[in-house]
Amino acid sequence: MATTTIQVSKATRDHLAELAKERGLNIGQLVEALAAEQLTAAQRAERLAASREVVRQAIGLDISDEEFDSAPDVLGNIYRIAAEKIRASRGAAA
Repeated sequence: MATTTIQVSKATRDHLAELAKERGLNIGQLVEALAAEQLTAAQRAERLAASREVVRQAIGLDISDEEFDSAPDVLGNIYRIAAEKIRASRGAAA
């Protein structure tokens, strides 16, 4: 594996060294572990899209991203949106 050098202040280096020692790691392993815990914006967006798709499939209704975004109480609003869509579809069938 290729390695690289990251420049940090001595205080940060010492702090990372202490954290690594407490966890039985070297600094490189600690930095790798810390980086692995953090999602990039693209990874967060992928997770959000996947989660929304699971919700859509679970309730069997197509809820737009805008509807998700406008709902601070996600679960409560999902129920409300689903009920509205069901009522609308029943009204169209009648």
